[in-house]
Amino acid sequence: MTHQSAILAFALAAVLTTSVQARNVDLSTVPRRDTVQLTIYNSEDLTLVREKRTLTFKKGLNGLQFSWANTLIDPSSVEIRFLSRADKLSLLDTTYPHDKPQMLSWNVVSEFDGDATVEITYFTSGITWSADYLLTSDADEKALSFEGFVRVTNNSGEDYEQAQVRLVVGTINLVEKIAQLARIGMNEVKELDDDALHDYREKAARVIMDFPDSPVAYDAKKTLSEVLQEKTIIKEGLSEYFIFRIPGSETIPNGWSKRLRAIEAQQVPFKVQYRYRPAPYGDQLVRMYLFTNDVPSKLGSAPLPDGMLRVFRLNGRDGLSYLAQQPTKYIPIGDKVEVNLGPDPEVIFELIKLRASRDNIWMQVHGANVFRRVDDGAFNIEVNSSVNGWDDHEVLTQRIRNYTAKPIEVEVRRAFAGHVDFRSSLPGVKLFDFQTVEFTASVAAGKKADCLFEILRHQGRNSKQNNITLVNAKIVLP
Repeated sequence: MTHQSAILAFALAAVLTTSVQARNVDLSTVPRRDTVQLTIYNSEDLTLVREKRTLTFKKGLNGLQFSWANTLIDPSSVEIRFLSRADKLSLLDTTYPHDKPQMLSWNVVSEFDGDATVEITYFTSGITWSADYLLTSDADEKALSFEGFVRVTNNSGEDYEQAQVRLVVGTINLVEKIAQLARIGMNEVKELDDDALHDYREKAARVIMDFPDSPVAYDAKKTLSEVLQEKTIIKEGLSEYFIFRIPGSETIPNGWSKRLRAIEAQQVPFKVQYRYRPAPYGDQLVRMYLFTNDVPSKLGSAPLPDGMLRVFRLNGRDGLSYLAQQPTKYIPIGDKVEVNLGPDPEVIFELIKLRASRDNIWMQVHGANVFRRVDDGAFNIEVNSSVNGWDDHEVLTQRIRNYTAKPIEVEVRRAFAGHVDFRSSLPGVKLFDFQTVEFTASVAAGKKADCLFEILRHQGRNSKQNNITLVNAKIVLP
């Protein structure tokens, strides 16, 4: 290894098993890793490392030394497993020398002279990943090229050469896993002492991250669907997670970051839609790119890790126009990807009030005062009353002016509080929820559209409920 401060090495010694005291007969450095695989779980700052090495054993007792000086390796998590000739090899014991606090020794009994493959696994910290996506639309906005990248940052103190990278993508409830492993109630997990909690935490993480496949070589020319072998999303209680493989392998030295290509798809179909949704997008009409993470969209082989989306469009002059960037959360297979490009200055969106009136007024009488006039002896009656119920009418138009060179589709969601009748003859109008109306409109290039509707608000004693009722009615203007 080239990184001097992070020492991860083995020494192999054949030890005489005679009646005299055992002594080293030979000492050799273990060969370089055949393969190394990193399974990175960001949320817990845990990375499961799986190394495969070919070692030369001598018949009798062999000593293996493992050192983790100047690294973030958890020594309690280090395990060794024999992948070949396991019936001829036995792990006798594991010792931690008192004079070498950052080292352990395995004593292995071999029944043969020759080579065998071993796997060493352990947890380390300090390795993280982040995802980003590059979306490029063609000039006509009919299809996208979609590229996904993962940036792996290594601050573990150890170099990893030609590492195969896997990501734990999604949500994992380790408390739930610990409870299952420990067979205790979830509320009792917090009562475990630190050592027990640490032990259960790592066992739970191994269940999640240590899939039974061994590291394999990847062909960088293969498609994502060809290299992804774990295609099942695991759903257990509050957990939903997925092991995402990055094709190929990369050397990731300590202190470095490497950007790895994870996904590539061409001619991804998508839809352009204008949306008015004040809750997520503010009081403005925004332009959206919409597509789905599924097989028909040339995607869908795996969930998409959370990351940053950056969107460009070919400008027809051998260049790119930058459109937007936004963070995205974990996107399961089959879920929609919605990219907000912000307002379009070529589309004008206005809500215009055309008429307002009030009727169906109810009065409440509180009492009366009687007065006698002096001049003719007649009586005057003064009634004390107040308005306690009425209906407010507003006729409005949602006016949309399309100054672009293409027809557009606009989706409008408007919320109205109180007891409201939404009166219109708009096609396809529906309730999104009990206080929100949704309708769509198509506007031709260079044209305008007026979406007429009337809002009837029942006020005071006229108000009987807190929701919207849709009423099919043609709005006639004077």
